[in-house]
Amino acid sequence: MSGTSLDGVDAVLAGISSAGQPRLLRSHYLPYTDSLRAQLLALHAPQPDEIHLAAVAANQLARLYAEAVKGLLDGIAPATVRAIGCHGQTLRHRPADSYTLQIGNAALLAELTGITVVADFRSRDIAAGGQGAPLVPAFHARALRHPDAHRVIANIGGIANITDLPASGAVRGWDTGPGNMLLDAWIKRHRGAHYDRDGAWAAGGSVDPALLDLLAQHAYLKQAPPKSAGREQFNLDWLDTTLARLGRAIDPTDVQATLLEFTAMSLCNAVSRDCGGAQELYVCGGGAHNGVLMQRILARLPNVRVATTAALGIEPDWVEALAFAWLARQALHHKPGNLPAVTGARGERILGAIYPA
Repeated sequence: MSGTSLDGVDAVLAGISSAGQPRLLRSHYLPYTDSLRAQLLALHAPQPDEIHLAAVAANQLARLYAEAVKGLLDGIAPATVRAIGCHGQTLRHRPADSYTLQIGNAALLAELTGITVVADFRSRDIAAGGQGAPLVPAFHARALRHPDAHRVIANIGGIANITDLPASGAVRGWDTGPGNMLLDAWIKRHRGAHYDRDGAWAAGGSVDPALLDLLAQHAYLKQAPPKSAGREQFNLDWLDTTLARLGRAIDPTDVQATLLEFTAMSLCNAVSRDCGGAQELYVCGGGAHNGVLMQRILARLPNVRVATTAALGIEPDWVEALAFAWLARQALHHKPGNLPAVTGARGERILGAIYPA
């Protein structure tokens, strides 16, 4: 898994039972280099010769994915692995225009590893009229649902998304708004860091109520699910425009504090408004390591038990990668991987393109 945070590659080795129950066996992480991160970030916007640049970046990613697989296996024969589920790196996510683009050259990855690769998970759902996202709720429902408790799973990566898991009834899920994306971009601009470790910089500022109110006016937050978001909706250009609307200067540290509150607010509002009766919220993704963000979520949901997915037996860094291992198995067994109630697709679909070893 390599997500919208553009931090690196999360790789897991999963054992999946005949009933489809996943088990995490090993994990491995490889960070992006600064140059690769810059290339990928630049490709999110139109630029000259972008087809060539995207193809070159896809090859770089495939080689990095292969390196991650090698580090993950470390003594385990590739022939014993049934398949690699490779999400790829999203460059554009535009379901309104009927497409989404994740790069990674799955053919090259299969060639480099000698292992069958399943990739391009989102396109079939979009072809069926869906958003192509979020896809992890189907995995959450399989691995983390409880027969008695009403749970919500929140993944806070670049974008934040939630899965509503009532003890009975339909599973729902959608992107709630920005996760770490704006926080990372703002600290990169002002301090040169890739992320705000434990929310320390944000903790040194004060939330600006007027700015928070302007951020909360984003049209995406008013849309009803199914819906999904990305850098197209939440980016520095939009933030700069919003700051200009404020009409006065604001200390960058206070902006960071307000952005953190915006992430917590948009997520918690979605839980309170649309997941009525939720008893438990379990957080995964990079945001689970931001202690200040977790405190703000806890404060905004006083009647909900808030913890990370570690409490359920899966460390928060590996939930998404484990989900795409499970989705790869679904494809190989010709079973659907989407939830139409989540994505808005016309029906269940088998997701992913298979590149045999």
